[in-house]
Amino acid sequence: MYDFVIVGGGIVGLSTAMALGETYPQAKIAVLEKESQWAFHQTGHNSGVIHSGIYYKPGGFKARFCRAGNQSMVGFCQKHDINYNICGKVIVAVEESELPLLENLYQRGLQNGMKVSKISAEEVREIEPHVRCLAGLRVPSTGIVDYQKVAQKYAELIELQGGELHLNTKVVKIVNTNNDTQVIETTQGNFETRFTINCAGLYSDRIAKLAKAKPQAKIVPFRGEYYELTPEKRYLVKTLIYPVPNPAFPFLGVHFTKMIDGTVHAGPNAVLSLKREGYHKTDFNLRDFAEVMTYPGFWKLAAKYSEDGIQEIIRSFSKAAFVRSLQRLIPEVQAEDLVPTHAGVRAQALMNDGKLVDDFSIVQSDNSIHVCNAPSPAATSSIEIGKAIVNQMPAFSHLQTNLQTSLKV
Repeated sequence: MYDFVIVGGGIVGLSTAMALGETYPQAKIAVLEKESQWAFHQTGHNSGVIHSGIYYKPGGFKARFCRAGNQSMVGFCQKHDINYNICGKVIVAVEESELPLLENLYQRGLQNGMKVSKISAEEVREIEPHVRCLAGLRVPSTGIVDYQKVAQKYAELIELQGGELHLNTKVVKIVNTNNDTQVIETTQGNFETRFTINCAGLYSDRIAKLAKAKPQAKIVPFRGEYYELTPEKRYLVKTLIYPVPNPAFPFLGVHFTKMIDGTVHAGPNAVLSLKREGYHKTDFNLRDFAEVMTYPGFWKLAAKYSEDGIQEIIRSFSKAAFVRSLQRLIPEVQAEDLVPTHAGVRAQALMNDGKLVDDFSIVQSDNSIHVCNAPSPAATSSIEIGKAIVNQMPAFSHLQTNLQTSLKV
């Protein structure tokens, strides 16, 4: 009998298990992951940015967790000797129409309690000599790290706490018993638990349904495709360079990211993936595709953002169009300076009315908690999300009674 079983071995699932082990050191904890390695999907395919929190609605989970997570992630890396770099980033306006949006973003940064400064085009060029813009913001707290290495350290700490880690373990069924517990049936046997925590990312809505929870949104996968600057052109980017995001579109736009290994990635675009784990244009899964195509919320979203969506699709199939987007920031970039690199898939929760869930979503159910929406900046916020989930445990009085019994508190 387990006290806690976490479904999903990405960075959020592992951080949650780590936080539980710290709070309940005698609890029996297991993490189940269907892949053969930890943090394989969203964590292993992201851009490695330690986000600042400037973009997010003040007071929301993303704003609070990201702001605190920026500091706790840096502290974790320092404590465990994980390579990171707080290099800062610039956000730039390249057209007159973007200047009011830049001002709004500056005010949001101040509301979120951040150190952010307005800088002129000349000051931008002192930081990023090859950028051409009208004005910019300097966000010094943004950094870069390898989140797979962070997640691996989480896993090592869980084992030191006495937690169990199970790879190649896919959940196929969840059964509620008469003893106020759940039996999680997997490809590697059954796990009986007093409490289940769903951190399944791209499959979080399906796991929630297996547990008889009622997620209010469906996961729709969006693939983000990247190019990489050739080694001889990496000098064009010193830190991180972002455009002013379009407030009418839920993605940040293509940008330049210097990675912790010294490479420079350019992107991503955002296109519908025809498979939840579809990292290539040709990847296709009939069930995943049918779920999206028959979901009213998707068609309402598509109608609302039809023009932007078409531009993203064009950028996906036309390198020339992708390059033109990048040249808005750095005019010197040419097609021959870019080579394709890995793509990522974002698990984005979408409501039936066509609204994207724009904040982290953590849903409580009987004997379970479901993280139903945790895209970027979830990696930055992972330590804080784990703490928040643990802090929700006192809401379950019957669970506390069971824990006190099992832990002999």
